[in-house]
Amino acid sequence: MNATQEKLKALLEQALIAAFGTDLAGVDPILVPASNPKFGDYQANVALSLSKKLGLQPRVIAGAIVEKLDVSEICEPLEIAGPGFINLKLKTAYLEAQLNAIQADLRLGVPAAKTPKREIVDFSSPNIAKEMHVGHLRSTIIGDSIARILEFLGHDVLRLNHVGDWGTQFGMLIAYLREVYPDALTTANALDIGDLVSFYRKAKLRFDTDEAFQETARQEVVRLQAGAEDTLHAWKLLCEQSRREFQIIYELLDIKLIERGESFYNSLLSGVVEDLEKSGLLVENQGAKCVFLEGFTNREGEPLPLIVQKSDGGYNYATTDLASLRYRIQQDEAKRIIYVTDAGQANHFAQFFQVARKAGWIPNDVELVHVPFGLVLGEDGKRIKTRFGDSVRLRDLLDEAVSRAHADLKTRLQKEERQETEEFINEVARVVGISAVKYADLSQNRTSNYIFSYDKMLDLKGNTAPYMLYVYARIHGISRKGNINFKELGNNAVLLQHETELALAKYLLQLDEVISSVEQDLLPNRLCEYLFELSQKFNQFYDRCSILQAEEPQRTSRLVLCDLTARTLKLGLSLLGIQVLERM
Repeated sequence: MNATQEKLKALLEQALIAAFGTDLAGVDPILVPASNPKFGDYQANVALSLSKKLGLQPRVIAGAIVEKLDVSEICEPLEIAGPGFINLKLKTAYLEAQLNAIQADLRLGVPAAKTPKREIVDFSSPNIAKEMHVGHLRSTIIGDSIARILEFLGHDVLRLNHVGDWGTQFGMLIAYLREVYPDALTTANALDIGDLVSFYRKAKLRFDTDEAFQETARQEVVRLQAGAEDTLHAWKLLCEQSRREFQIIYELLDIKLIERGESFYNSLLSGVVEDLEKSGLLVENQGAKCVFLEGFTNREGEPLPLIVQKSDGGYNYATTDLASLRYRIQQDEAKRIIYVTDAGQANHFAQFFQVARKAGWIPNDVELVHVPFGLVLGEDGKRIKTRFGDSVRLRDLLDEAVSRAHADLKTRLQKEERQETEEFINEVARVVGISAVKYADLSQNRTSNYIFSYDKMLDLKGNTAPYMLYVYARIHGISRKGNINFKELGNNAVLLQHETELALAKYLLQLDEVISSVEQDLLPNRLCEYLFELSQKFNQFYDRCSILQAEEPQRTSRLVLCDLTARTLKLGLSLLGIQVLERM
């Protein structure tokens, strides 16, 4: 009901001016959803904030506003409550008209953005020669949901996977493989990803303890940067092998990304340093080229620099991030750049954003946003680890969720004495398992840590994906039982009589508000909360109102409410990257 709220706000602003003059033009009427349904649907709190300015009691101000406010087509007669709150309750006829209007709308009343923008969402970002682990879960899922919502609103979204595919680690790995497994550097698929990870660990250990090997590894980096054919070929093979493994995860999660790794910006790094030097921001400190930052100090209280070129002439993450930022503004022409990473990187983003602003690289119409998230913890409240102390592989975590969903479904089918094909069981288990993992993550406020629990996320009750998938399937069960094709209902009039019908209708009409808020604050958990509340409102309606046995025209009206609920759930869940099921 975003349009409704905007309309009421505009009418309140006009009433303020009519009551107290043009001095109050532009004053926010402070219109918010009512905290308690018994007070109505919206509440305008402006009278309290104007009391001192106007020298009048809030209730007197509220009375003067109400006298000039004509919302009779939208609201029941207005009420002034407490010290001066103006309560607004929407008319049933108005709600019915709104629902009737969105029946034929594929977007369910959610308008596209008035001014679509080029937006970049930078997410997932695993490292080549390493397996994706539980630490990549949140960036991948949250970033995908944000991208889906922005795309739905009509923005031109570039989904970028800034993979770690360059630097010292490749010199180290290539140097080690030359000694122990040279075929891996010349032949595709000579190693599987698990072996590659094992070799990487051994190479790192050798690098940390063997000075001669360190020098050999550095020489391989030099050869890579210079484009030596054999080293470049080896690097490409390693990248391609990792990329195939990443793609298995992305297909499981239904994630679409454009890979643009650190190597993409390699040729631009020297230009970053040159331009910072020209702008007078660079300072040489212990042989390294740095930019000193405001608001950042070390433990001794001394100014903390951001190093953009190391004393040995090499570059680091900050240099690459500055180069990528410039490219995204100048070449991609992005107006909002969103980085989805763990909260531990907040300082890094604040630092290189500040350098870019100091250098004058950020136009006034470009917004930079770091979207931080907390940790995924085990049920012991600590970081999820294997019994060997390693990070849990993301593939294993997802496979386990599907396996548990499969076992739960088998148990339920036995209890219900239902016979289903193995194909049906496998598909339901896949959708439920993957959806449960995604929703468990997205339903948390992303800034917080959360406990990963298969039992909780697969529960058919509570704020879980299976609960909402079950509500969606229940609605389609109604259509099967009554031999109803929702698409053939046409544009039938909705009649709201029972209190649960009214509550459901009001909630159905809040989808646009929720999606608008997620577009701004990039908190997908708000959409999760909405879908959970909607599911509960539907179940209350379902439990207390006869649907298929109701008399006409109430029967068709209630079927329309069912259809609108199912379509809203399907749309909302799709924006979270979650597939629905018509049978479970």
